[in-house]
Order: sequence, then C-alpha cells, then structure tokens
Amino acid sequence: MAAVWALGINHTTAPLDLRGRFAFAVDQMAPTLHGLRESFGTQRHPDVEAAIISTCNRTEIYCAGDQQALDHTLGWLAQTGGVNPSVLRSHAYLLQHDEVARHAFRVASGLDSMVLGEAQILGQMKDAVRAAESAGALGTTLNQLFQRSFAVAKEVRSSTEIGAHSISMAAAAVRLAGQLFEDLSKIRILFVGAGEMIELAATHFAARNPKAIAIANRTLERGEKLAGRFGGEVMRLADLPSRLHEFDAVISCTASTLPLIGLGAVERALKQRRHRPMFMVDLAVPRDIEPEVKALEDVYLYTVDDLATVVQTGQANRQAAVAQAEAIIDAGVQSFLHWMDQRGTVPLIRQLNSQAEAWREAELARARKLLARGEDVEAVLQAMAKGLTQKMLHGAMAELHTGDAPSRERASQAIQHFFLRKDR
Repeated sequence: MAAVWALGINHTTAPLDLRGRFAFAVDQMAPTLHGLRESFGTQRHPDVEAAIISTCNRTEIYCAGDQQALDHTLGWLAQTGGVNPSVLRSHAYLLQHDEVARHAFRVASGLDSMVLGEAQILGQMKDAVRAAESAGALGTTLNQLFQRSFAVAKEVRSSTEIGAHSISMAAAAVRLAGQLFEDLSKIRILFVGAGEMIELAATHFAARNPKAIAIANRTLERGEKLAGRFGGEVMRLADLPSRLHEFDAVISCTASTLPLIGLGAVERALKQRRHRPMFMVDLAVPRDIEPEVKALEDVYLYTVDDLATVVQTGQANRQAAVAQAEAIIDAGVQSFLHWMDQRGTVPLIRQLNSQAEAWREAELARARKLLARGEDVEAVLQAMAKGLTQKMLHGAMAELHTGDAPSRERASQAIQHFFLRKDR
C-alpha cells in the first residue's frame, strides 16, 4: 500500500514573516515541484507524487510514495526557505496515514481557515492540484485524496451552516475601515495588485460607493480590466510613492517577494496629508508593506493575522456546524482509508489473474492440438478440466506436504479458508 504524508505551516503555527519565506508563486510551482521530486532520488524513493498548496495563510506539501519520507520533505522545505530544519519543525505540523486525509478534508471545507467556512481556500486547493497535474507530479493516490477532499467540502457546504458563519477577509477590512472613517463614501481607496484577493476586497469596498478607487498593478492591462469594473483609474506601480498621499485607504496583496511600500514613502505621504489618518491593509505573504509602518502615529496598518480577531462570530452556532462538518469528514476519511487498503491488493490481484490466464491459455492450446488430431471431444474436455484443476491445486498440495508442522498447519488453515468455503 502506498504511504501518504504531509507537512505544513499555517497562521496558527507560524508567524507571518516565517510564512513569507515559504510562499511559492504560481509561475514557480512547476520547477519547485520538479526540484522536490528530484530531491528524493530515484534509488531511494522512486516516483514520489507531490502537490504544494501555498496561500497567504499556509504552505503545505502533500506526498505519496512507496515509503514515507517526512524528514526528507521537511529538510527540503527548510533548505528552500533558508531556515534551520529544527526551527521549521517547531512551527510545522507533520502528518501521516489517516491524519493527512483528515487534514486535507478540513482545509478544503474551510474548518482550518482563519475565517471559518471561507470558500476561497477550496479554489486555491483546486489551483494547486491543477499545477501539480500539469507539472506531472500528481499520481493516482494524491488525485484520489484531493478529489475526495473537494467532494467532502461540497457536502459540508450543502449540509451544514459553516458557510453562513463566514466573514471574508475583505468584509473584515471594510468593517475596520468603517470604525476609522465615519463615512466610507467620502474616502479615496488604492488597491495594490489585481489578483483574486484584491478583486474580492474591491468588490466589498465598491459596495460602499467610495469617492474614488484606483488600482496599481505590475501589468497595466490586468489593472485596467479590474479598474473598469469599479469605475476606477489604473496607475503604474512606479507612480505609487509619489501618489500615496492622495489615498485614505490602501489595500495591498501582490506576489512581490520584497515590500512595495516602505516606511519613508508612508512618512512623506503623511506629511503631505498634514497627518490625516491612513488606513492600510497588507494581505500579502511575504509582506507588501514594511512592518515598521505600523509604528507611525497616524497609520492604522493591519496584516492577515490582525484580521483574525475581527472574524469571530456566533460561537455556539459555529460549534454546532463544526460538529456536523467533522462527522461528514470522519465518514470521508474512512472511505479514503478503505480505498487505500483495496489499492494495496491490486498488484496481487493482477498477478493472480495473469497466472490464471496463462494456465487457461496452456490448457486450451493443448486441447486444440488433441482435437486437431481427431481425439474424442469428451476425453479432451475431461483432460482440459483435469489439467486446469491440477495447476490450480499444485501449490496448495505442495505446501501441505513440505515444511515443518507449524508451516503445514498454517497452510492447512489457509487452504480451508480459500478452497473449502462451502464446508465452513
């Protein structure tokens, strides 16, 4: 039976800056997966399946192969992020066997998210599976694991109230902005980036009819498309420092590996604003906004981790929904383990079928030769039947006549179990 294992860090186990070291961009996923699989070495761990989920809240590696290699996977990830393995181990969760399925199902269902029941993680998991598939890193075992994860998540969402208690990061950001500004229709908002998270945030803020919306993005074409949806303007990232003072709120989420908005730029913007407050949300991992900005007196800067406290709602209702979801997940885990057990017998079943087919072909060939020579049909059929049964029973008879007494006893019990089922 194939072994499955996983390791990861998330918003509950690792600080934001450590998570930032293990953020894998989508366009880097194929070479990253290739590097991981190559690191196993064809001699020790041939054909290891792998998939990586990398979001602002988590980085998780899922693997399947003939032999479990958790320590090797942890060592590879630590080296990739330039972190000592012992440091990573202290912040990581290492999973094996049924724990992997349970965790994957909980993640897909939104039970492991910072925002309980949020649906975005399901889309991110599907993207990760597609990336692994196109990189040639996905095999039968992980494909089953993830397809079952998606099916369980669908059942959880349709059968429980999990989704009803979800407040998205974007909604939380709007709520915080509303606490700072009396009227959101009077503020100017800058969105940095044009990905899914920014689109979500822009949709929520646009519903409050702000005075102006601007999108700053690396590629103008994508920025223009998003700005067009909300009647906003588009600007180049290079113009960001000189225009920062124009905006009351800045929401940023890009795939940049370095901060785009530095302390100096924000200080200059505040000076030009005559210290009117600025609301800033950094949803990126690694950070888009230098953490030192948070210390400035007139800036209200929130990270993804800061938003966690805003999304706690309806504790009792949530607990009931979680209990229902966990029951669905339990059933899913048992079903996956049953599939894994069955898969372990597939090679043996193939061998048995192949052996039986060889015997059948040999006896048929012998029978055809006898018939061609004009032998009696009844005699040929009797000989073919006898030949087949002798071939089938030869191994069992040999076991009963060889070896010591305990071996013969074990053989006797097995033969009774497989050949004399009716008598039992």
